[in-house]
Amino acid sequence: MSETESQATASSLQICRIMRPDDANIVGNVHGGTILKMIEEAGCIIGTRHCNTQPGDRCAAQLARVERTDFLYPMFIGEVAHVSAEITYTSNHSVEVQVQVMSENILTGSMKMTNRATLWYVPFSLKDVGKVTEVPPIKYANPEQEEEGKKRYEAQKMERLETKERNGEQLMPVSAPEPYTVGFSQSSLIHLVGPSDCTLHGFVRGGVTMKLMDEVAGIVAARHCKTNIVTASVDAINFHRKIMKGCVVTVSGRATFTSNKSMEIEVFVDADPLIEAEKEKYRAVTAFFTYISLDKENKPLPIPALKLEGEEDQKHFEEGKARYLQNKAKRLADKQRQQ
Repeated sequence: MSETESQATASSLQICRIMRPDDANIVGNVHGGTILKMIEEAGCIIGTRHCNTQPGDRCAAQLARVERTDFLYPMFIGEVAHVSAEITYTSNHSVEVQVQVMSENILTGSMKMTNRATLWYVPFSLKDVGKVTEVPPIKYANPEQEEEGKKRYEAQKMERLETKERNGEQLMPVSAPEPYTVGFSQSSLIHLVGPSDCTLHGFVRGGVTMKLMDEVAGIVAARHCKTNIVTASVDAINFHRKIMKGCVVTVSGRATFTSNKSMEIEVFVDADPLIEAEKEKYRAVTAFFTYISLDKENKPLPIPALKLEGEEDQKHFEEGKARYLQNKAKRLADKQRQQ
């Protein structure tokens, strides 16, 4: 097989899997984290394949960022998830992968698109863990396609740097919190990173981290709403630093904003190198998850209003409202372009 044929083979991928009871909540809706994990697995496979299509160091693709992901329709136990991934842009040291997820009802044959996502990967050498390897270029259909990809690359690079400004914030416990306040629903999860969580480098796979983040965000949403809740969207997930095998990760979530039918939850992941005493705990990943509340017929229910108890809560609420309005305007603009 020629190098060109090898790169073409590595530039697209399809995987599928039937949804089992342990992939879903108690009413049968597949967890958003399960879908995010499948999306990342497809992205990691295709990114690693592509980055190893040229001679030189063998490498593994490490997730750096996930752009906003919308959950268009819920997926249910017994349906088959079809995950399609394609490399759409490469810079010298990063790969953009675009992923689509379709759900198939195997009883009726009907299919629906449930998710679209854009992920960015960076390849690290297997010999020298700290070394970022060169990314083989891809062929573009036209110069405009390459230019659009470059714009997306520059935009995500800038946004990733901006999110580091929030990395000093911590979630503090609240004693006897009042219902519907931030303190009432905030939650944390502690997880020891084992070999099955990790890549060939011994770093935590991005999909594992995102699944844990969605679990914590889901707990926050369920505590606040006391109903069946599902992931509606996820704003950009930024992977600021790698998490090594043997670390203890603390995944924390807090409500930041509620509209009439949606709820925003900020989630951050802190890593503590348990066996390396000289290394301190650090902020590894941040993101905002949005949830909706559903009735027994899977129709949206009103979200209880978030009670704000201080300037910090008010600040987070206003920031969340700005993101909500911005995303709403973008959805309307995208809908108009498609008509």
